Amino acid sequence: MIGRVPAKRSNLALAGSALLVAVVMVACGPDYYEIPIETPIQAKLDVSPFQRVLVAGFVSGGSDDVDANQETVRLLRSQLRTKSQLRVIDADILPLIEVAQENARPAVNAEEPVVNGREGSAPNGNDHGTAQTVPLPQKIKDEKDLEPYERLFANTAYWKKIGEEYQNPLIVTGTVLFMPHSRSGFVQRDQEIYDAVGRRRVVPVRTYLERKGFILRPKFVFIDGRTGATMYSESYREEILYNAQQNTPALSSYFELMDRLVPNFLSALSSQKVKGTRVLLK
Repeated sequence: MIGRVPAKRSNLALAGSALLVAVVMVACGPDYYEIPIETPIQAKLDVSPFQRVLVAGFVSGGSDDVDANQETVRLLRSQLRTKSQLRVIDADILPLIEVAQENARPAVNAEEPVVNGREGSAPNGNDHGTAQTVPLPQKIKDEKDLEPYERLFANTAYWKKIGEEYQNPLIVTGTVLFMPHSRSGFVQRDQEIYDAVGRRRVVPVRTYLERKGFILRPKFVFIDGRTGATMYSESYREEILYNAQQNTPALSSYFELMDRLVPNFLSALSSQKVKGTRVLLK
Protein backbone atom coordinates (compact mmCIF):
# COMPACT_ATOMS: atom_id res chain seq x y z
CA MET A 1 0.00 0.00 0.00
CA ILE A 2 1.26 3.43 -0.90
CA GLY A 3 1.12 5.91 1.95
CA ARG A 4 0.30 9.64 1.78
CA VAL A 5 3.09 12.09 1.14
CA PRO A 6 3.79 14.08 4.29
CA ALA A 7 2.49 17.67 4.24
CA LYS A 8 5.90 19.01 5.18
CA ARG A 9 7.49 17.44 2.12
CA SER A 10 4.71 18.85 -0.12
CA ASN A 11 5.26 22.36 1.24
CA LEU A 12 8.98 22.11 0.60
CA ALA A 13 8.35 20.99 -2.94
CA LEU A 14 6.00 23.93 -3.59
CA ALA A 15 8.46 26.39 -2.11
CA GLY A 16 11.23 24.98 -4.27
CA SER A 17 9.10 25.32 -7.38
CA ALA A 18 8.20 28.93 -6.56
CA LEU A 19 11.86 29.77 -6.00
CA LEU A 20 12.81 28.19 -9.32
CA VAL A 21 10.15 30.23 -11.15
CA ALA A 22 11.37 33.45 -9.48
CA VAL A 23 14.96 32.75 -10.49
CA VAL A 24 13.92 32.15 -14.08
CA MET A 25 11.91 35.36 -14.16
CA VAL A 26 14.79 37.41 -12.77
CA ALA A 27 17.19 35.82 -15.21
CA CYS A 28 14.99 36.61 -18.15
CA GLY A 29 13.93 40.06 -16.85
CA PRO A 30 12.03 42.70 -18.83
CA ASP A 31 13.24 43.95 -22.18
CA TYR A 32 13.59 47.54 -20.86
CA TYR A 33 14.24 49.47 -17.67
CA GLU A 34 13.88 53.06 -16.50
CA ILE A 35 16.62 55.23 -15.08
CA PRO A 36 16.14 58.60 -13.33
CA ILE A 37 17.85 61.63 -14.85
CA GLU A 38 18.21 65.30 -13.99
CA THR A 39 18.51 67.98 -16.68
CA PRO A 40 20.27 71.16 -15.49
CA ILE A 41 18.92 74.55 -16.59
CA GLN A 42 21.41 77.39 -16.44
CA ALA A 43 20.41 80.54 -14.55
CA LYS A 44 19.53 83.54 -16.70
CA LEU A 45 21.35 85.98 -14.39
CA ASP A 46 24.79 86.00 -12.82
CA VAL A 47 23.98 86.78 -9.19
CA SER A 48 27.44 85.96 -7.85
CA PRO A 49 28.22 89.66 -7.09
CA PHE A 50 25.29 89.77 -4.64
CA GLN A 51 24.78 88.29 -1.21
CA ARG A 52 21.39 89.86 -0.60
CA VAL A 53 18.14 90.28 -2.53
CA LEU A 54 15.43 92.88 -1.99
CA VAL A 55 11.96 92.15 -3.33
CA ALA A 56 11.06 95.82 -3.24
CA GLY A 57 7.48 95.96 -4.50
CA PHE A 58 5.40 96.02 -7.67
CA VAL A 59 3.21 98.40 -9.59
CA SER A 60 -0.04 96.46 -9.48
CA GLY A 61 -3.63 96.77 -10.61
CA GLY A 62 -6.70 95.00 -11.88
CA SER A 63 -8.94 93.31 -9.35
CA ASP A 64 -9.74 95.09 -6.10
CA ASP A 65 -10.19 91.70 -4.38
CA VAL A 66 -6.44 91.01 -4.28
CA ASP A 67 -3.58 93.31 -3.30
CA ALA A 68 -1.27 91.96 -5.99
CA ASN A 69 1.65 94.10 -4.81
CA GLN A 70 1.58 92.78 -1.26
CA GLU A 71 0.79 89.17 -2.14
CA THR A 72 3.49 88.97 -4.83
CA VAL A 73 6.16 90.38 -2.52
CA ARG A 74 5.24 87.93 0.24
CA LEU A 75 5.18 84.95 -2.10
CA LEU A 76 8.50 85.69 -3.81
CA ARG A 77 10.29 86.40 -0.53
CA SER A 78 9.05 83.09 0.85
CA GLN A 79 10.23 81.20 -2.24
CA LEU A 80 13.63 82.88 -2.23
CA ARG A 81 14.22 82.05 1.43
CA THR A 82 13.95 78.33 0.73
CA LYS A 83 15.18 78.04 -2.86
CA SER A 84 17.90 80.66 -3.24
CA GLN A 85 21.35 81.19 -1.75
CA LEU A 86 20.75 84.92 -1.47
CA ARG A 87 19.78 86.44 1.84
CA VAL A 88 16.28 87.92 1.64
CA ILE A 89 15.97 91.43 3.08
CA ASP A 90 12.92 92.03 5.27
CA ALA A 91 11.82 95.57 4.54
CA ASP A 92 8.66 97.58 4.08
CA ILE A 93 7.02 97.12 0.70
CA LEU A 94 7.58 100.15 -1.48
CA PRO A 95 4.40 101.96 -2.64
CA LEU A 96 5.64 102.20 -6.20
CA ILE A 97 2.42 103.64 -7.62
CA GLU A 98 2.79 106.62 -5.29
CA VAL A 99 6.49 106.88 -6.08
CA ALA A 100 5.84 106.90 -9.82
CA GLN A 101 3.10 109.50 -9.49
CA GLU A 102 5.33 111.69 -7.35
CA ASN A 103 8.16 111.48 -9.87
CA ALA A 104 5.78 112.37 -12.70
CA ARG A 105 4.79 115.68 -11.15
CA PRO A 106 6.34 118.74 -12.85
CA ALA A 107 9.16 120.37 -10.92
CA VAL A 108 8.86 124.05 -10.02
CA ASN A 109 11.23 126.14 -12.14
CA ALA A 110 13.40 128.38 -10.01
CA GLU A 111 13.50 130.94 -12.85
CA GLU A 112 9.71 131.28 -13.06
CA PRO A 113 8.79 134.96 -13.50
CA VAL A 114 7.44 136.85 -10.53
CA VAL A 115 4.27 138.88 -11.13
CA ASN A 116 2.97 141.38 -8.54
CA GLY A 117 5.33 140.06 -5.91
CA ARG A 118 4.48 136.38 -6.33
CA GLU A 119 5.23 133.56 -8.73
CA GLY A 120 2.80 133.27 -11.60
CA SER A 121 2.26 133.59 -15.30
CA ALA A 122 4.17 136.07 -17.39
CA PRO A 123 2.33 139.23 -18.37
CA ASN A 124 1.71 137.92 -21.87
CA GLY A 125 -0.15 134.89 -20.47
CA ASN A 126 2.50 132.27 -21.34
CA ASP A 127 3.33 129.78 -18.59
CA HIS A 128 7.09 129.67 -19.12
CA GLY A 129 7.77 128.09 -15.73
CA THR A 130 5.30 125.17 -15.87
CA ALA A 131 6.41 121.84 -17.30
CA GLN A 132 3.85 119.96 -19.35
CA THR A 133 3.59 116.28 -18.35
CA VAL A 134 0.96 113.64 -18.92
CA PRO A 135 -0.50 112.53 -15.55
CA LEU A 136 -0.38 108.85 -14.66
CA PRO A 137 -3.67 106.98 -14.26
CA GLN A 138 -4.79 107.05 -10.63
CA LYS A 139 -6.28 103.56 -10.92
CA ILE A 140 -4.75 100.76 -12.97
CA LYS A 141 -7.40 98.61 -14.64
CA ASP A 142 -5.65 97.15 -17.70
CA GLU A 143 -2.42 97.08 -19.70
CA LYS A 144 -3.03 100.54 -21.13
CA ASP A 145 -3.16 102.08 -17.66
CA LEU A 146 -0.05 100.17 -16.63
CA GLU A 147 2.17 101.19 -19.54
CA PRO A 148 3.02 104.76 -18.38
CA TYR A 149 4.34 103.40 -15.10
CA GLU A 150 7.11 101.52 -16.91
CA ARG A 151 9.20 104.70 -16.84
CA LEU A 152 9.85 104.16 -13.14
CA PHE A 153 12.14 101.19 -13.81
CA ALA A 154 14.40 103.33 -16.00
CA ASN A 155 14.98 105.79 -13.15
CA THR A 156 18.50 104.67 -12.25
CA ALA A 157 18.97 107.45 -9.70
CA TYR A 158 15.98 106.27 -7.68
CA TRP A 159 16.98 102.60 -7.70
CA LYS A 160 20.60 103.39 -6.92
CA LYS A 161 19.40 105.32 -3.88
CA ILE A 162 17.32 102.32 -2.79
CA GLY A 163 20.35 100.08 -3.33
CA GLU A 164 22.58 102.28 -1.17
CA GLU A 165 19.99 102.15 1.60
CA TYR A 166 20.09 98.33 1.66
CA GLN A 167 23.81 97.75 1.02
CA ASN A 168 23.67 97.25 -2.75
CA PRO A 169 21.51 94.14 -3.11
CA LEU A 170 19.92 92.60 -6.17
CA ILE A 171 16.56 94.37 -6.45
CA VAL A 172 13.46 92.55 -7.69
CA THR A 173 10.54 94.69 -8.80
CA GLY A 174 8.19 95.04 -11.76
CA THR A 175 4.47 95.08 -12.51
CA VAL A 176 1.61 92.71 -11.70
CA LEU A 177 -1.78 92.90 -13.37
CA PHE A 178 -4.41 90.52 -11.97
CA MET A 179 -7.79 91.15 -13.54
CA PRO A 180 -11.14 89.40 -14.02
CA HIS A 181 -11.78 87.76 -17.33
CA SER A 182 -14.74 86.04 -18.97
CA ARG A 183 -15.20 84.10 -22.16
CA SER A 184 -18.10 82.39 -23.86
CA GLY A 185 -18.32 80.08 -26.84
CA PHE A 186 -18.39 76.49 -27.98
CA VAL A 187 -15.99 74.06 -26.36
CA GLN A 188 -15.43 70.40 -27.11
CA ARG A 189 -15.60 67.87 -24.31
CA ASP A 190 -15.90 64.08 -24.05
CA GLN A 191 -19.24 62.58 -23.09
CA GLU A 192 -20.05 58.99 -22.15
CA ILE A 193 -22.98 57.34 -23.89
CA TYR A 194 -24.40 53.80 -23.71
CA ASP A 195 -26.13 51.93 -26.48
CA ALA A 196 -29.17 49.65 -26.19
CA VAL A 197 -27.15 46.71 -24.90
CA GLY A 198 -25.22 48.78 -22.34
CA ARG A 199 -21.95 49.19 -24.21
CA ARG A 200 -20.08 52.34 -23.23
CA ARG A 201 -18.66 54.80 -25.73
CA VAL A 202 -16.96 58.19 -25.38
CA VAL A 203 -17.85 60.71 -28.05
CA PRO A 204 -16.79 64.37 -28.49
CA VAL A 205 -19.58 66.87 -27.94
CA ARG A 206 -19.57 70.61 -28.67
CA THR A 207 -21.22 72.63 -25.92
CA TYR A 208 -21.78 76.37 -25.54
CA LEU A 209 -20.36 77.53 -22.21
CA GLU A 210 -19.99 80.79 -20.39
CA ARG A 211 -16.83 80.82 -18.30
CA LYS A 212 -15.23 83.34 -16.00
CA GLY A 213 -11.89 83.57 -14.29
CA PHE A 214 -8.76 85.70 -14.11
CA ILE A 215 -5.72 86.74 -16.10
CA LEU A 216 -2.35 87.21 -14.41
CA ARG A 217 0.28 89.31 -16.23
CA PRO A 218 3.43 89.82 -14.17
CA LYS A 219 6.64 91.43 -15.34
CA PHE A 220 9.71 90.76 -13.21
CA VAL A 221 12.45 93.39 -13.38
CA PHE A 222 15.88 92.65 -11.88
CA ILE A 223 17.90 95.76 -11.00
CA ASP A 224 21.53 96.07 -9.93
CA GLY A 225 21.39 97.89 -6.59
CA ARG A 226 24.96 99.14 -7.08
CA THR A 227 24.16 101.15 -10.21
CA GLY A 228 20.37 101.31 -10.42
CA ALA A 229 20.46 99.82 -13.92
CA THR A 230 18.12 97.08 -15.12
CA MET A 231 19.92 93.77 -15.55
CA TYR A 232 17.09 91.65 -16.93
CA SER A 233 13.32 91.63 -17.26
CA GLU A 234 10.78 89.09 -18.38
CA SER A 235 6.99 89.12 -18.81
CA TYR A 236 4.50 86.29 -18.41
CA ARG A 237 0.81 85.69 -18.98
CA GLU A 238 -1.37 83.03 -17.41
CA GLU A 239 -5.12 82.56 -17.60
CA ILE A 240 -7.61 80.43 -15.72
CA LEU A 241 -11.31 79.95 -16.45
CA TYR A 242 -14.10 78.25 -14.52
CA ASN A 243 -17.71 77.42 -15.23
CA ALA A 244 -19.92 80.43 -14.68
CA GLN A 245 -21.69 78.65 -11.82
CA GLN A 246 -18.44 77.95 -9.97
CA ASN A 247 -17.59 80.50 -7.30
CA THR A 248 -13.81 80.52 -6.82
CA PRO A 249 -12.23 83.20 -4.57
CA ALA A 250 -9.96 85.62 -6.39
CA LEU A 251 -7.09 84.99 -3.98
CA SER A 252 -7.20 81.24 -4.63
CA SER A 253 -7.03 81.87 -8.37
CA TYR A 254 -4.12 84.26 -7.90
CA PHE A 255 -2.05 81.64 -6.03
CA GLU A 256 -2.99 78.93 -8.52
CA LEU A 257 -1.69 81.08 -11.37
CA MET A 258 1.45 82.13 -9.49
CA ASP A 259 2.28 78.47 -8.83
CA ARG A 260 2.75 78.09 -12.58
CA LEU A 261 5.12 81.07 -12.77
CA VAL A 262 7.31 80.68 -9.70
CA PRO A 263 9.65 78.08 -11.30
CA ASN A 264 10.31 80.48 -14.19
CA PHE A 265 11.03 83.28 -11.75
CA LEU A 266 13.47 81.16 -9.76
CA SER A 267 15.25 79.96 -12.91
CA ALA A 268 16.37 83.53 -13.55
CA LEU A 269 18.34 83.57 -10.30
CA SER A 270 19.71 80.07 -9.86
CA SER A 271 20.32 76.90 -11.81
CA GLN A 272 17.43 74.48 -11.66
CA LYS A 273 17.22 70.74 -12.26
CA VAL A 274 14.32 69.15 -14.10
CA LYS A 275 13.80 65.57 -12.94
CA GLY A 276 12.56 62.85 -15.26
CA THR A 277 13.13 59.28 -16.43
CA ARG A 278 14.48 57.63 -19.55
CA VAL A 279 13.60 54.17 -20.81
CA LEU A 280 16.55 52.04 -21.99
CA LEU A 281 16.07 48.91 -24.07
CA LYS A 282 18.21 45.85 -23.55
